Amino acid sequence: MIRVDLDVMLARRKMTLTELSQRVGITMANLSILKNGRARAVRMGTLDAICEALNCQPGDILVWEPGSMEAPERGA
Repeated sequence: MIRVDLDVMLARRKMTLTELSQRVGITMANLSILKNGRARAVRMGTLDAICEALNCQPGDILVWEPGSMEAPERGA
């Protein structure tokens, strides 16, 4: 399972979610979904913008943890 530690990096950088949203041009709602671990995917461009704004590496905000993960949805 991938854990998103965006809140940890925001605290380290003394930045609010609102400020990050303004810097990267992503809505507060979408950042909140990512921060709370409810996102099913992250675009590389989004990850790049977040890392640039926070001056960090993807591994600073995305952490793999062993554990169960919901089966991916299959469909049309």
